[in-house]
Amino acid sequence: MAYSHKNTRGQTYWLHSREGRGGAKLFFFSKDSSDSTDLPDHLTVIENERTGLPMVKKK
Repeated sequence: MAYSHKNTRGQTYWLHSREGRGGAKLFFFSKDSSDSTDLPDHLTVIENERTGLPMVKKK
């Protein structure tokens, strides 16, 4: 099941991941639901208070 987050402004964002340089796994949010991924157990979602954009961070 793909992870989605609805921010305080009512916009829905979907979690995506890709491989970065050196094989690191990068996570980002997008309004596009295609190819979205699950939220790993070691990460949590926070929201930028000023912009309303969701971000992932380690627990």
